[in-house]
Amino acid sequence: MDQITPLSSEALDNLRHEFEASEHNHLAMNAVTVAGIQDVARNYDRARRLQRRFSTTVDNGTVTHQDRSGRCWLFSSLNVARFIAKKNLGLKEFEFSQNYAMYYDKLERVNYFLKDVAALVRAGEPSDSRLMQHLLHDVMGDGGQWTMAMNVYKKYGAVPKDLFPETASSKNTGEMNTQLRALLHTAVAHMYANKAQIDEIIAQTTTAGHRILTIHLGEPPKSFDWEWTDEDGTFHRDGEITPVEFWKKYVDAGLEDYVCLVDDPRVEHPKGRKIGIEHLGNVAGGDPTEYLNVPNEFMKDCVRRILTEQDIPVWFGADCHPMMDRESGAWATDLFEYGRVYNVDFDMNKQDRVRFADSAMNHAMAFVGVDVADDGKTTRRWRVENSWGDKIADKGYFTMSDDWFTEYVYEVAVPRTMLPAEYQAALDEPAIMLPAWDPMGALAD
Repeated sequence: MDQITPLSSEALDNLRHEFEASEHNHLAMNAVTVAGIQDVARNYDRARRLQRRFSTTVDNGTVTHQDRSGRCWLFSSLNVARFIAKKNLGLKEFEFSQNYAMYYDKLERVNYFLKDVAALVRAGEPSDSRLMQHLLHDVMGDGGQWTMAMNVYKKYGAVPKDLFPETASSKNTGEMNTQLRALLHTAVAHMYANKAQIDEIIAQTTTAGHRILTIHLGEPPKSFDWEWTDEDGTFHRDGEITPVEFWKKYVDAGLEDYVCLVDDPRVEHPKGRKIGIEHLGNVAGGDPTEYLNVPNEFMKDCVRRILTEQDIPVWFGADCHPMMDRESGAWATDLFEYGRVYNVDFDMNKQDRVRFADSAMNHAMAFVGVDVADDGKTTRRWRVENSWGDKIADKGYFTMSDDWFTEYVYEVAVPRTMLPAEYQAALDEPAIMLPAWDPMGALAD
């Protein structure tokens, strides 16, 4: 292998001379060092032309705030659910407890991880293998997927937020996750040291994980008395109800039967086939985390139809960071002109960005509006309910250009019943299994 050569003083001098020879470089440096790259590169004309008007809008009220946690997938799925619950309850404002959902997700992940790793240890998986190191590195983050959220709601239901409110650790999960991660790492070390005691290690670690979670997040209710006053001022009393009963009664739109569509742009992964990720899950015995790989335009068509025909929000996952104006709440592929500032051609397409680790799904939100052209099918821009609070954007609601959807939206959750026959048949076929570290296994946080 060729030796890596040092950056010579002569080469460095040439770089300096080349930079100093350009007036553009000096102007860019003067501007960026004072104002920052976002303000300098912001495309004024594109920003002012990205309108906030939509032909269809689904009003979901005050936006939620995930604070310093990676629970966007829970917030966004519960934002879809709360829209349905509000209609059934006759409420203008309502919020589910995201803390309750996270509690059981993390408890289930303790079990899933321990059982998954135990099987690998027993099978002789080396502790320094790529797979084991990936699982150890990735354990006990906050991120997740639509199917993982539904696994939690189907098993544990949901509760109103005021009955299991946020805690210091639910709003800022870093320290809690650090302790849980150390607990699980310790358990794996003990498994390798004494394989004869793996079952005992699993039991002890699960007990400790439950204890840590309850100390940080509180003890979730097994049942509660439910009563409320609707927006017309009428008082209602439902009596004692369990979280599962509450979910089934008031979130009755069949969300549990939705399927996840993804746009995997890599040519070796055919459209119309199901994709799965090895070792990715939360609830043992729940639905596997699988997706149907479809063209991006089909995803758009499904979202448009749900918004315009069913009038409910649509959960989705995207790479939220590129070309995002966080304060004004805008996404467009040409919203920032970084290439002009740096004199660099950023020319990778969606396939290249995924293949070379430049892009992956990292944030989940909900579509709550779309602007459709006069032909009734062509989408122009999208309204998005985020979970970053109401102090930014349009009181927390973002606007997305249609071309940004094409380039950076990777996943949507839709009813299985709206898929054509060939796609429904594909869902019944075995999934193409991808390794645990594949970009399509990225979790939204």
